[in-house]
Amino acid sequence: MPTQEDARTVARFIHALSGGSEVRRKAAARELAWRDPLDSNELVGHLIALSRAGWGPASCALSDFMAALEQEAEHIPHVASLRRLAHVQSLDTVADLFAQGPAKLEMDPDAAARADANAFSQSLGHLKQQARLTRDPDTLSRLATVSNPTVLRNVLINPRLTEELVVRIAARRPARPEPLIEIWKSPRWSVRHAIRRALVFNPYLPPETGAKIVPLLNTADLRELVSNAALHPALRAQATRLLAEGNGTGPAAASLIPGRRGHD
Repeated sequence: MPTQEDARTVARFIHALSGGSEVRRKAAARELAWRDPLDSNELVGHLIALSRAGWGPASCALSDFMAALEQEAEHIPHVASLRRLAHVQSLDTVADLFAQGPAKLEMDPDAAARADANAFSQSLGHLKQQARLTRDPDTLSRLATVSNPTVLRNVLINPRLTEELVVRIAARRPARPEPLIEIWKSPRWSVRHAIRRALVFNPYLPPETGAKIVPLLNTADLRELVSNAALHPALRAQATRLLAEGNGTGPAAASLIPGRRGHD
């Protein structure tokens, strides 16, 4: 089983990689893929505890591991068994990452398609090209409301796009889940705290995705999430457990306190 020192070594390695978030995400996926699933869970549990203790490299690496679980699942042979085994290992903060079920609120796909058709008469191909290339901020803002995820994928790579607009997209209600998930998958935007927060606090985001973002939030966000009855119960329970880790009352966090080794 990996120790906390092993987790620190992995965190330093991932954190030091050059080449951008995609390189780090794939490296995190490889770390999970070659290990025994029990060891993978232990590693992620240590990274969560180290991150909650405030150790910077673990916080950065945890983001890459969360993205790997979301986007590289097909390259992690035992990913389907991680949730079950995390329960067996009593690693609740790891099991929480695999929340399932529908979002707290859902927008009818036919209603979303009708809204798109009423707002735009152009072909899908034209909308995608315009989303990627337009230099007009008003046009970009209008295209950002399209529920088709392929259009939003092109909006997200437009060099004129601003964080303010992405936050508005992430917080938009009602919303289909697909565009929200596209934002979380974006290497450019998913690292921004304001955008992560907007996604998690959107009740239209599926808990399967939200559960990968919750561990990346700060303490103030977690407290607000716990008290927000409009959000999915699984995410609120997850935030409660993470707050316990950060307070040193969780089993993994408690072992970090002596000597403050998590801050070396």
